[in-house]
Order: sequence, then C-alpha cells, then structure tokens
Amino acid sequence: MRRSTISTRTTDRHADPDEAATNRFDPLVPRPIDLPTTLPLDEPLEPGTGDIAKVFAAPDDPADWPAWRAALARWREEAHARLRYDGVIYDRSATGWTSSCYSVALVWLWDERLFDREHGRFDVAGFLARTSDHGGFDGVVLWHAYPVIGIDDRNQFDFYRDVPGLRDVIAEFQSRGLRVFLDYNPWDTGTRRPPHDDATELAQLASELGTDGMFLDTMKEGDSRLVSALLGNDPPQVLEGESRLPNARIVDHQLSWAQWFADSTAPGVQRAHWFERRHMTHQTRRWNRDHSDELQSAFMNGTGMLVWDTVFGVWVGWNERDKATLRRMLRVQRALTTLFVHGEWTPLADASDEAIAAGVYASRFADQRGSTLWTLVNRGRADYTGPALTATTGGTAWFDLTSGARLGHGTAAPAVTVPARGVAAVLAVEGPEPSWLASLLAAAAADRGATDATFPARTAQRVRPRPSRGRPRGVTVRVEGGPRTLPMTYRRRETGGYQGAPYVEEWKPLPPRLHDPRQELLDVTVAAVEVAAHEVTNAEFAGFLAATGYRPTCENRWSPGTGDGAATMVDLADARAYAEWVGGRLPTEFEWQVAAEAPGFTRATPLVWNWTESEHTDGITRFVMLKGGSDHESTGSDWYVDGGPRDPSFSLKFLLPGLGVDRSPGIGFRVAWEVR
Repeated sequence: MRRSTISTRTTDRHADPDEAATNRFDPLVPRPIDLPTTLPLDEPLEPGTGDIAKVFAAPDDPADWPAWRAALARWREEAHARLRYDGVIYDRSATGWTSSCYSVALVWLWDERLFDREHGRFDVAGFLARTSDHGGFDGVVLWHAYPVIGIDDRNQFDFYRDVPGLRDVIAEFQSRGLRVFLDYNPWDTGTRRPPHDDATELAQLASELGTDGMFLDTMKEGDSRLVSALLGNDPPQVLEGESRLPNARIVDHQLSWAQWFADSTAPGVQRAHWFERRHMTHQTRRWNRDHSDELQSAFMNGTGMLVWDTVFGVWVGWNERDKATLRRMLRVQRALTTLFVHGEWTPLADASDEAIAAGVYASRFADQRGSTLWTLVNRGRADYTGPALTATTGGTAWFDLTSGARLGHGTAAPAVTVPARGVAAVLAVEGPEPSWLASLLAAAAADRGATDATFPARTAQRVRPRPSRGRPRGVTVRVEGGPRTLPMTYRRRETGGYQGAPYVEEWKPLPPRLHDPRQELLDVTVAAVEVAAHEVTNAEFAGFLAATGYRPTCENRWSPGTGDGAATMVDLADARAYAEWVGGRLPTEFEWQVAAEAPGFTRATPLVWNWTESEHTDGITRFVMLKGGSDHESTGSDWYVDGGPRDPSFSLKFLLPGLGVDRSPGIGFRVAWEVR
C-alpha cells in the first residue's frame, strides 16, 4: 500500500519550446505553447507564428466567423506563395493512402492482445478483434524498444531485428488493410552503433520488414538525409512527425502527430491540415481519460485520431462514450474521404442560433455533384435535439449518417440529435443516392452508441509463484517473515509503478515532473525465506542444462555462458526452471531487498540486474520488477533504462518482451527457498 511520496530534483534542460517545463503552473491546463493561435482578421500574421501554429482559434462571436474564414483563406494563399508550395508528394500513388489514414493505433509490440505469451506467437486477428470497439484501425505503429532499451548495449534496430517472424506479422496487418509504421528514436546514441548512419539503417530495416511508414519519436521533422532515405526507399516510407510540423516540412511529411493541441470554444482549424488538405494529422492527448475534445476537433477538421490506450506499459484506456464517438466518425470519414479531402470546406458554417447557444457547432464540406456534408459537435453536457442547421436546398434528401436515420426530403434541414460531448453528421444529397449510403446507414443504426464516460480501470495482478519444495543449497541469507514497511525508490518514467498512471488528465509532463527520483513507503508482507547469497553462475547453470537436458520453449538469443560470472542471457522462464530444479523459486522483489541489506549478501562482477518473482499483468502489459542495478549504463538520454549500481531499495519496472528478446547480458538471477 502506498503511504507517502517524496519528490526531489531538479533542472529543465530542454531548449525546444515544445519541451517547456510544466512545473510553473497547473499541469492540468495547457501550456502557452499548446494554446490555439489567434489569426488577425484584417492584417497579416507573422510567418514565424503562423507557420508553426497548432490550431487557429475561432472567434468567440459568430458575427466574426465570415471574416475569420476570409482571413484563413488569405493566410493559406500567402503561405503557399511564400514557400513556393507545390504539394507534389501528395500526388504519388504509392503513398496516397495517407490522406485517408484516419485511425492509427500506437501499440507496444508485446501488448498481450497482440502477443499470445502462452503459445509464444503473435495473434494479429485476435488483436484486431479485441480492439474492434474502436471502429477498426487504418494503421498501426509497432512500438518496440523504449522503455526497455538501455538494459544492455542493443540499439533500437536490434530490438526490431531480434523479433522472430516480425516481417510475417507486418504482412498480416497489411493483408487486413492496415498500414504499418515503425518508430524511430533519434535519441538512441548511447548503445551499440549499427554499421550505417541512422537514415540508411532505417531504410534498410523498412525494406527488410516491408513497412509503410516511420513515426519520428520526439522529432517534429526528419532532416534532409532521413527524408531522402525514407521517401526514396523500396517500398517508399512516409514520415509522421511528433507534434506541430512546420509548414516548410509539409512538403515531405505526409502525416503529423497532433499531440496536445488545445482548441478554442468554437472549434478552430488545424493549421497543417488547412495548409494542405491531403496532410493527415492524428490527434492525441496521451494521459487524458476524456477524449471528446480531440475527437470533436478531428471531426470538424476531417482529420484523424491516434488511439493510444496503453502508454509505455500504463493502461489509459478509452471510455465507452469516446469509443462510440470514434466509431461514428470513422464510418463517415471512410465513406466520404473524397469529400473531406477535395470538397469545399467551410469551417463554422450553417449552425442555427439555437444550436450555437447550446454549444453545438458545424462545419460544411460540399462537392460539385450535389452532396453536402455537415459535421457537428456538441461541446455541452446534455444532448441537443432540434434545428441544428440553417441550410436550405431544393429537391434534397437528408440523412443522419451517425444515427442511421433517413430524415426525408425538403428544402430546410430537419431537426437532429447531437449527443452530449459527441458528434453527428448530416448529409444532403441532390439526385440519386450514393451506392455506399444504404450500408453506412444500416451500420450506424445497428451501433447503439454509448454514454458511459467512466474510465475502464484495470488492475495489474501479481503472478503468484509456485512454492519452493526443497531445502537451501549453498550459502544463504535468512529473511524473517512478517509485515514490513519498505522504501521503494525509482525514477519516475512514463512506465509508472505497480498500479495506475503516473499522470492523469495532464498536459505534457516534463522535468522536474518526469525522470525525477522518487521514493515511496510500501507496507508489505514477506515470507520467511533463505535467499541465495550469490547469483546463479554460468557454471551452475551449465550443470543444470547437463543434468536435465533443458531447452527453452523459444531459443532466440539463447546463449548460456561459461565460468563463474553471473548466468545471464536467460529469460524469466529459464530462471524459474533452474530455481525449480534446485527446489526453490526466485525471490520476490521485497525478499531480495531485505536480503540485500543483510550481511553475507554478495553481487557478482560485472554487476547485473536480478530477475525477481515479481511478475504482473493487467491483461495488456506484463512487467517484472528488477533489482540490484548493473555495471552497464547507456548514456546520452534520459529515455534509456536505468543503469549503474543501484541501492537495494531501487526497483526497475521492466516491461516484459517475449520470444527471447528479454534475454539480456544485463540480467541474471538468484534463488530463494521458503523456510518450513
């Protein structure tokens, strides 16, 4: 049980304004850099401001909206001319799919919905079925190295190449209609250097795996070398930058990550998408439990969402209401992509006075063939039912695409319902109905939606160890059983602790609220055990192999060593198998900690982390607490796993990869026996 929290540290070393520290004000509100930009209605906007704006704020007074729309048009024309923008990359047939890539899932490669740990295989079909309540994805980012990179000298490319069968996993996603992105960690400079520069290595890796694009972690934009290598690759790779991509880079980055974009009360316009309608942005606020603001901004702009329900091992799942909203949006966006991308887009148009007074707003998308779509959002906490639009047409059939209702024919827009904190879409069609319309209406009508905005909490359950059955071997350290209050020290990372998210509804956490040393006092009960005074050695482990003929279920990275050093390159199952052979089990992290404070407890050199019997899973992420620290330490970035010798109280939450990727020269183990 958590009793107290102590924070220490520190300094803010970030120079990028998007990395400005959040400690000087309330972290639950946007930083100034996150706020929407005011676009002057009657004078030019300074390019240094306009070219990097996140969102152009809408005026509060609806009477100013026509002038605002005119200012938006002038701004875009001036920016295109000044930058000599041609948009030719968006004409490439090989990568034209980006403009309709509305929903992308950011997924830890070892997410237990995707990786079947029991059978040691990936289950793409199972993952898509288990996440289908989000409306299906158009793309998936397979996040792989962070937050475990740095446990040894492996680099980010190794953490992809070490995964058996990964190309087949990617091919299966693609066969099911999804585009697959790798992620690039430019901060990875302190591990083993690959044969080529990063740009060449990424291009080769993409060709080996047959992927479609690259997520640029912590980067707004790639440099010229990276852009050239990826765009000219076979297959060509698209680039998606994190956060606000400047106008000058929209020419060669077809997507961007719209992270922490605050909006105005009346929904504003996303600058990058307004500059180039074919440029896709993906909204996300990773620590939010209410995604209605992001969803509404995306729907009013005709852009997409990044679905990130597990942030580097921390469950931040979506509520039922927001998943229902996303499903509503995606049905409309996928059916009407041509209208969203190429139709005449008029932001904040045609909403009735009654609707605006209730916090309901509309954007209009129209084509030359007589189809007009209005996307509507409800900022309020109550459903709105009534005349939402002032538009009038002749000979028009009206449809509610989000409820699946046929609204009849007439010159005036009929009344509709826009759910609280939700969205709606009204389509007016002159002439024959589109061929896709009947199936969309049926699917919308069959989806009953949801209003429940409760956070779907998960609890990580400890995997209980098998009791030991034998007597201690060799020299041991006695741990007396009973209740204790133990300090746990750690570095606050995005991985969190045993339970819950380290940040809730917060905007971007940065030092000193990120990577700061922490201490908690935990009330625990430890068993009476004898803990081996030293780690299992290579020689001892070799004796186990010779005596039993043991072979692991997966032999990837299986390379037992020799001599008296600590046995490493063993995964958790290997360590448990050895412990069972000698009649013991692994010590829990608390048993290890108490034993480590006692006389006679020793560490082999070089120091390596120790596996413990502290395996947890919440059904999505599996992790183990490692103890002891190691002599290895990857330097140059705070994003690496903690290295170096560590006090016995220090615990490292290590997200558990599979298929042997968790075998490391930096992790060994020791055995414990219960006292009877």
